Amino acid sequence: MVKKITYFILVALGVVLLGSALISPEAMAQVGSGGAVGGVNSARGDGVPDNLAAGDGSIIRRAINLMLYAVGVISVIMLIYGGFRYVVSGGQKESVTAAKNTILYAIVGLLIAIFAYAIVKFVIGAVVGTDSSTDI
Repeated sequence: MVKKITYFILVALGVVLLGSALISPEAMAQVGSGGAVGGVNSARGDGVPDNLAAGDGSIIRRAINLMLYAVGVISVIMLIYGGFRYVVSGGQKESVTAAKNTILYAIVGLLIAIFAYAIVKFVIGAVVGTDSSTDI
């Protein structure tokens, strides 16, 4: 187990070092001066949309919102399904336990979706440099 972790860390470190060696000094200067948005702008080619990472209608923000909302909706549906299973269990111990586990996992999934939304909102606000109080 320790060998696998060590190998993983060494491979990850090698990938990071190789990637940083391949980046041109001009791109590094733009990233240093403009942050993440400067890096995205330096990597963008001709005809690529401007709103890839920053802005209200950016593609990345819309994809993150879509995924987080989907996880939230699925969690609420599973919570309702677990409640329904609990009601119709008829007092059978196995059915009650399965229904309670469904409810528990749905609540955990909902909490993870809420915390993920808050964390992603904070990180994007910090990286892009926008106010974190606005929507993702």
